[in-house]
Amino acid sequence: MKSLTYKTLLFIVITCCTSISFMNAQQGRIILNQDSSINALLELKKEMNKNSNDYYKIQIYSGARVEAYQVQKEFNDAFSDWKAIDAYEEPNYKIWVGAFRTRLEADRALKQIKQKFPSAFIFKPKK
Repeated sequence: MKSLTYKTLLFIVITCCTSISFMNAQQGRIILNQDSSINALLELKKEMNKNSNDYYKIQIYSGARVEAYQVQKEFNDAFSDWKAIDAYEEPNYKIWVGAFRTRLEADRALKQIKQKFPSAFIFKPKK
């Protein structure tokens, strides 16, 4: 008789715990009230971040125009993750890669790029 009470007690405890977990489940609905200008400000911030010079870049070439375009094409064929762009700083044409937010991101990319372009280096463009 004594073992029956333990089994009954155990059954009651398990049943109560199970039913309590089902009873606490709730479904809710969230209504967000915000000023409409917040979305406009967020879009402006995104645009400012795109145009910001606060990025690290990798330079893979500096020299004559014809060779610069050859290097740019070679890079774009070899690496699809980043796009190489040309920049002219008198008297040289330069090929720059990426817009990395952190030095760590730039270092990781540089490690891969240096396998094909050993003279590549990281820099931060002037504002």
